Amino acid sequence: MTHRIINPDFLAPAVGFAYAVESQRGRVLWLGGQNGHDAEGEIVGRGDLVAQFDRALENIVAVVRAAGGQPEHVVKLTLYVSDVQTYRENRKALGPVYRKHMGRHYPAMLLLAVAGFFDEEALIEIEGVAVIPDEEVVGEAVTPPASLT
Repeated sequence: MTHRIINPDFLAPAVGFAYAVESQRGRVLWLGGQNGHDAEGEIVGRGDLVAQFDRALENIVAVVRAAGGQPEHVVKLTLYVSDVQTYRENRKALGPVYRKHMGRHYPAMLLLAVAGFFDEEALIEIEGVAVIPDEEVVGEAVTPPASLT
């Protein structure tokens, strides 16, 4: 692996995130914001933060895999939520959903509250950065359907 997790001892224990991730080499993949949209562009789990978090992470991982990477190549995630209190109240339910998609890989992370999203039914949006090691690149980049271009 060409990534190194950095969690200095003089900071509080990093639980569910890393303070920093160092990447030695590879292709940088900038992950555009993903929310709880399904393949038809509809928000799943209307009013359900956990369901939308599940789909948003599924979408992030799908993009990383389409580029030839794996979830452990994600080095940074930023989570935008419409309500931090709802996020706090659902932390126990969010943990297993996170591990379903990312395993026990915890990149550098940031959580921000925002006033709203383009899709008014969205409760969360996730963006990030992945660094795919050169030796692990497989296949061709996936071209989006004409309807998305």
